Amino acid sequence: MGSPAIISQTFTALRHRNYRIYLIGQVFSLSGTWMQFAAQGYLLYELTKSPAYLGYVAFIDGVPAWLFTLYGGIIADRIPRRTLLLITQSFMMTLAFILSALVFTDLVAPWHILVLAFFLGVGNAFEAPARQSFTIELVTREDLTNAISLNAAMFNAANIVGPAIGGLVYAWVGPGWCFSINGLSFIAVILALVLIRLPRFTPPPQRNIMMDVQEGFQFIRQDATVRFLILAVGIVSIFSFSLQTLIPAWATNVLKGDVRTNGMLLAARGAGALMGALTLASLSGRNIRGKLWLIGSFVLPLGMLSFSWVRNLPISLIMLATTGWAMMALANNTNALIQSGVPDHLRGRVMGIYTLVFLGFAPVGSLIIGWLATWLGEPAALQIFAAVLLTFAVWVTLRHPEIRALR
Repeated sequence: MGSPAIISQTFTALRHRNYRIYLIGQVFSLSGTWMQFAAQGYLLYELTKSPAYLGYVAFIDGVPAWLFTLYGGIIADRIPRRTLLLITQSFMMTLAFILSALVFTDLVAPWHILVLAFFLGVGNAFEAPARQSFTIELVTREDLTNAISLNAAMFNAANIVGPAIGGLVYAWVGPGWCFSINGLSFIAVILALVLIRLPRFTPPPQRNIMMDVQEGFQFIRQDATVRFLILAVGIVSIFSFSLQTLIPAWATNVLKGDVRTNGMLLAARGAGALMGALTLASLSGRNIRGKLWLIGSFVLPLGMLSFSWVRNLPISLIMLATTGWAMMALANNTNALIQSGVPDHLRGRVMGIYTLVFLGFAPVGSLIIGWLATWLGEPAALQIFAAVLLTFAVWVTLRHPEIRALR
């Protein structure tokens, strides 16, 4: 297959007008979000000098996932998802401007960041199920897997640009401008949502909320593959996504760098994840997602172990890029495999459960790794988490050979 054909296959979802508009808006908005993430973590570490505090803010950000995500999934099936996204994006834009104002007035304290992280988590708990299940409204079902892969590519392209620019802006004019730019970036995705043309929404029959939740869980219980994938994303969420929690402390304590080092590390992880997402998009028609999933399950812990041992910045960037690629091979594949088998009328609820596991378990890992880093040091904490993931990969290979056959 020639390169033009490969490129065409990689970007097939872009033939849909609505999807193109949404993707462009999300690129700008998420770049601002990642800029704030990088700046907020480093600001918190400057204020506290505590790896444990980095774990606290990540944990508090995730608490609302446990409280509201299932309800958010139900709402995503009951009202227009675009409306829900407009509300949540506006809410999160307001939070960014509040944090910016606190920094510019020299009033910001660690507890402010914790409180705002909680409210941001509330916004994410309602936004994520709507966003995950909104893609099917922008493309045809045959392009869904490709669109999900491009979503991940867009997310991680922003993960490169946002932290890299955020590190420079932080060093140049301070963190307040990082938060202000993030607030302004939400305008792009809000405008994109307004410009999208969708058919008139037909509300489903209103039923008891608990019955709706039960129906989503019942589908997962009855589908062995979806049940396993939900379990797997929980393991990966706990033991791999917590790595980014340590990055501000790692940049300062382990690599003896500064806020620019922090931005480069986050950007390197994003670069690897972008390559992983584009790899999956280009191979979306090859029916080898199960094989890629297994490859990622081994590359991820081995990359984390390698990263924990090196003290050279360029090599550290390469190792983080490797882990970013592997995370996409796992997380993005899991998302696509689940959505491919979910009926449309259950999509919001099942993706709500997926999001609950994805967002809800990661803060638990962040809290634990923050404690371990305070007690044992950052490298030892990361090595323990990598060992758990490697054990999980071996178990899946030996006990679940059917995963290799997933398409």
